Amino acid sequence: MKKANNNNKNRSNNNNQQGGEQNIRVRSPRKGEIPGVVEQILGHGKLKVRCNDKNIRLCRIPGKMKKRIWIREGDVVLVKPWDFQSDEKADVIWRYTRTEANYLERRGFLKI
Repeated sequence: MKKANNNNKNRSNNNNQQGGEQNIRVRSPRKGEIPGVVEQILGHGKLKVRCNDKNIRLCRIPGKMKKRIWIREGDVVLVKPWDFQSDEKADVIWRYTRTEANYLERRGFLKI
């Protein structure tokens, strides 16, 4: 028989009892990466994304992301434009949660 480990339960309770704000780490856009908002889902792992630089790009979701996350219309994503056709096509490299998207908007990274 396995013995229950109570240490993890105590830690989580202590964090919740402290109250106040908790710091969250948000992945900020790096060089060559542009945040954007998903406008339309096209199927087969492709999306239309309105990027921060006012371009609408056809983006693809790489296979490793397809299996792990769901992307819906209105989600804030981070895209990396291709070396060629950089104004038309890109890859999705990150999806932000609603809380993270609000943080980016307050910090000025997201101007849509």
